[in-house]
Amino acid sequence: MNWNGKKVMVFGTGISGMGAARLLEDVGAGVVLYDGNEKLDKAQIEAKLPKGSKAQVQIGDMPEELLQTFDAVIMSPGVPLDIPVAERAKDRGIPVWGEVELAYQVGRGSVLAITGTNGKTTTTALTGAIMRDYASSVFVVGNIGTPYTSVALETKEESFVVAEISSFQLETTETFAPKVSAILNITEDHLNRHHTMEEYIRVKELITANQRPEDVCVLNYEDEVLREFAGCMKPSPCFFSSVRKLDRGIYLDGDRIVLKTDKEEISVVKTQELQLLGQHNYENVMAAVAIAYHAGVPVESIRKSICAFTAVEHRIEFVTEKNGVRYYNDSKGTNPDAAIKGVQAMNRPTLLIGGGYDKNSSYEDWIRSFEGKVRYLVLIGQTREKIERAAHACGFTDTILAKDLEEAVKICAQKANPGDAVLLSPACASWGQFDNYEQRGNMFKEYVHTL
Repeated sequence: MNWNGKKVMVFGTGISGMGAARLLEDVGAGVVLYDGNEKLDKAQIEAKLPKGSKAQVQIGDMPEELLQTFDAVIMSPGVPLDIPVAERAKDRGIPVWGEVELAYQVGRGSVLAITGTNGKTTTTALTGAIMRDYASSVFVVGNIGTPYTSVALETKEESFVVAEISSFQLETTETFAPKVSAILNITEDHLNRHHTMEEYIRVKELITANQRPEDVCVLNYEDEVLREFAGCMKPSPCFFSSVRKLDRGIYLDGDRIVLKTDKEEISVVKTQELQLLGQHNYENVMAAVAIAYHAGVPVESIRKSICAFTAVEHRIEFVTEKNGVRYYNDSKGTNPDAAIKGVQAMNRPTLLIGGGYDKNSSYEDWIRSFEGKVRYLVLIGQTREKIERAAHACGFTDTILAKDLEEAVKICAQKANPGDAVLLSPACASWGQFDNYEQRGNMFKEYVHTL
């Protein structure tokens, strides 16, 4: 779409909404920034707009006569698509897109896009590091923290855009077409938004919808859903596996990560040369290697980059050791499957802090993964009683309810023995108590350092 002179509603007044509004004004569109929460302060929202902005702010109801004037609606990722204003726009034939679709239409360059239930942030950060070591114009964007809209106008034909894309963002794409995509895994998550597992899977698979046969999608061979999906998608599949050798793709062979093509077998790296630990991280490395290789990066350059890469913040991040107890921040473990990886990474008796916002997840598999490793489960947030009931039903009764994260840290410090670990890996989102998982992780670290 040529945005110059178009009138666009941007739904949502947070970081994504502000980024979309700024970009739209930069390309000549007229913007109405909208939020249905009538309790918001219009003057405070207007104060967040850039100096010289001509964007209008609409709070509360969206009048029909105003809605009919829009050429497009840009939704922030946190806003569900089935709310009445969005439905009314779609009924009138107004395109309803997200900020990723907007940025893609405005931007240039080759997009390397990563989705999946778990591992997205580490894989995106690692792919970004590989690409930055190789190319002069690289942007790492999306759910990792930098809105795609904030850099779209800086991109050039030779740029690489490495994008972490959530299911919320994929819902609102239409022409988005990565050169290389990756779906790392699909396990139960965000059912409060997508309602069914089938819909969640469908939305995740949208990352390939506009790819061409010459493009590539990197897939986890050990995920049955993705293995089946490979047979019906448009791009060429490239599998990775941490448990078996593959005829083509990338796999873990003992302590070696091996890339096998039609022509050769390349030993990329030994796991002991990496600074990332655990099988789940070896899977992230394999995915990043595959993405970068199919983006044209030489294997030797990839090897140097992955050996230098360290873990991202909030993902099984070592905080400190106090009185012989090691503290780990895995605030990024926002669903049970991710939290299982956190527990599996611990190599000592562990006091585990869990709980938070309820995304309608089930917690039995997470609790079964404790396998004698977890000494106490200290629970906080909206889900604490729900998780405690699930734990007791599974036979794990060493649970403690805490009023908040600060109290949970103090309880763990009191009950931990020298040689133990304290792990924040909540298996839940942070909302309700915290703005995001980063704030939760930072508060955990602050509470630990002040013990």
